[in-house]
Amino acid sequence: MSHTSRIQTQITNIKALERAVKALKLHLIRNGMVRAYSESQHFKADYVIQCKGPYDVGLVKVDKVYELHTDWWGGHVEKEIGEKGGRLLQEYQIAVTVMVAQSKGDNIIRHTLPDGTIKLRISQK
Repeated sequence: MSHTSRIQTQITNIKALERAVKALKLHLIRNGMVRAYSESQHFKADYVIQCKGPYDVGLVKVDKVYELHTDWWGGHVEKEIGEKGGRLLQEYQIAVTVMVAQSKGDNIIRHTLPDGTIKLRISQK
């Protein structure tokens, strides 16, 4: 029985993805194998987020965007990238915003609130 599922996303910027993965203290590799429930369910992906637990996250390009493919069984991946990849996608969106602001020469201050909310303050130099 397969536990692997996909989440359609709007990931298009690999540099921003690299920053997001690094923020979560994980590793991103190109053209790797994704670990899943059983060895027969392992699969190749364009990019692999190597998780600390027994399963990884694969990013597979479909048209011009990447989908997340992973095995959610047991909550191992959820622990590291959030429910339905929410923490990963949040860090990705932050990275895209910061990269655009930096390209314009803006100042960026990141602040994490006690409830986990992340606030960015961007101001022109």
